[in-house]
Amino acid sequence: MTQIFGDFIEVPPLSNEFLVIGFSPSSIPLKQRWRNNGLSANFLADYVTTFFPKSEYDSTAFYRQTEIKSAVSFIANELLENAMKFSDDTLNQPISIQLYLKTDRLIFVVVNSITHNAVQPFQVFIEKLINSDTQELYIQQIEQNLESDTMSGLGYLTMINDYLARLGWKFETIQTEPDIVTVATMVQLFI
Repeated sequence: MTQIFGDFIEVPPLSNEFLVIGFSPSSIPLKQRWRNNGLSANFLADYVTTFFPKSEYDSTAFYRQTEIKSAVSFIANELLENAMKFSDDTLNQPISIQLYLKTDRLIFVVVNSITHNAVQPFQVFIEKLINSDTQELYIQQIEQNLESDTMSGLGYLTMINDYLARLGWKFETIQTEPDIVTVATMVQLFI
């Protein structure tokens, strides 16, 4: 069974430019790799900036490259942190992050497994995110975080509010007995 939420599109497997990084749970548990998220995110950001050359004579190009690099690093880091944090560690499912360069946008896709019990609460949060004023929801989530240490969603809200990103999710049951559910989180960043 497949369920789509938000602005999820199927990315053609052969895009002009793309990069895929996979994390296998077999060597080191995924939840212990948090310190690598920033390194991986910065690598993606450095990779993308090669397509937006800067010039010492053009301050606009320099500013654009800096903005894109910062956005890619932030978004990739948030997506990887969420994937590592909420991945079902009882399964031997890898996590992948994909970055596609299109003419008008960058598309991030992170795929990870998720526990069957986590699917419904996550989908409720997604519906709330999709159907709310994201500026107001951001303030509510900050206040809620002060009271409890639950899933905040602040990373998603920052992507939407600060970077004008469009988000989408695809939940897919890839196996039954035992249930294996994957979630693909997509972020489209217009450039």
